[in-house]
Amino acid sequence: MTAMTPAHCNPSHNAMTDFHTYPAPAKINLFLHITGQRPDGYHLLQTVFRLLDFSDTLQLRVRKDGEVNRITDVPGVPAERDLCVRAARLLQQHTGCKRGIDIKIEKRIPMGGGLGGGSSDAATMLLALNHLWDLQLDRQTLITLGLQLGADVPVFVFGQNAWAEGVGEKLSPISLNPAWYVLLTPQVNVSTAEVFASKELTRDTKLTTIADFSRGMVHNDLETVVCQQHPAVGASLSWLNQFSSARMSGSGASVFISVDSQAEAEAILAQVPSKIAGLPVFSCVAKGLEKHPLYDLVKNV
Repeated sequence: MTAMTPAHCNPSHNAMTDFHTYPAPAKINLFLHITGQRPDGYHLLQTVFRLLDFSDTLQLRVRKDGEVNRITDVPGVPAERDLCVRAARLLQQHTGCKRGIDIKIEKRIPMGGGLGGGSSDAATMLLALNHLWDLQLDRQTLITLGLQLGADVPVFVFGQNAWAEGVGEKLSPISLNPAWYVLLTPQVNVSTAEVFASKELTRDTKLTTIADFSRGMVHNDLETVVCQQHPAVGASLSWLNQFSSARMSGSGASVFISVDSQAEAEAILAQVPSKIAGLPVFSCVAKGLEKHPLYDLVKNV
């Protein structure tokens, strides 16, 4: 990509001194089918991403000196590997912008839970810095940059509930009914790489349709493998199944059910035990969103 130095990104002008707050919402996969594998090893999939009103929070302050400075310590994630830091540097590299950023991160979304927390944080960085640095990149450009950071980043930049194919980058908007969700995340470390490498994983699920999805004729191909590797995930699914049909999000460890009202969701939440299969479990209620809260921050092509 050719670097450009927009005049409106001159660091000597319009330097901001205040922190600006931006949400980074979670997602769930309402289903996940593995339909094949590319020669480069990436798996082909079909899924529906649903955005939730349960979010991490980023606080950002523009710097004049070009430094990308993560102020908050994130356990287990060195700054150099942090997707927020990498997103900021990718934008600098792509545009030639000389401004920098101070980053505070308030993590609420469980890490490694299949809820897209790190990917969403990266997408919020792209959306927010495009605005704060006045880069004027369009949505498709930001989606393309996001894909360099991770397969789940594009959907958050896309900013709508989406039917996804390919490796997750072919996105089409999908209209979903209002819903509330009860989420459980047992405290286990699911290795996505190990799950996808498993000999037990189904990799040839027949292509499905939105009509099949609407009739509930879908599932999560990763669920069986993850439950074999992590019994607490299976136990969490079993616990939720007493209320409604439960499903795992992404590669886990988070599992969820959909209910019709906040009151019903909170009544179930109140019954969640502190441990499942002997392990601590995080639980919360979240409402499905129609659009990303920052959707209008960027222009479409």
